[in-house]
Amino acid sequence: MIERLRTVRQIRQYSTERVPDDVLRKILEVARWTGSSRNAQPWHFIAVTDRDRLRKLAHLRTAISWLETAPVGIAIVLEGSRTSVAYDEGRVTERILIAAHELGYGGGVAWYGDEARENEAKRILGIPADRVAHQIVMIGRPTSTRDPRPNGRTGGRKPLSELVSYERWGGTR
Repeated sequence: MIERLRTVRQIRQYSTERVPDDVLRKILEVARWTGSSRNAQPWHFIAVTDRDRLRKLAHLRTAISWLETAPVGIAIVLEGSRTSVAYDEGRVTERILIAAHELGYGGGVAWYGDEARENEAKRILGIPADRVAHQIVMIGRPTSTRDPRPNGRTGGRKPLSELVSYERWGGTR
């Protein structure tokens, strides 16, 4: 399982193959069962397959133009303020990515952008104004793990020695 978790990647290139309803349902079940602060379960999910709707979301900003190529997106809608939902939003997003990966699909997170773009995404998706909607998680069969954006970063990870201290800042073993 540890090796499977290490291989979850942000996918931005997908085949045109449709994601079967049973696969989408399994991913949504994992999302539903994700833990949340005080078990509030502050989310609602919108499964989006409509090409025109995905295209409109993709045009909110250049950095997320890749999202229109995925067969399905799961928009995460939350109760609360823009800042109070960050913990629960991160947990459910990661669970969706892991579930998709485990089922043989890939996932990529597309952040709508600033508040004005978030409001436009909410309009496109019919989300009530009092809800928070920062992002959509795209799901599909990956065709590449390469970042297609012109300014995309290369992969790899920093060594643990640069990221971990023991007992106090800078402490080693």
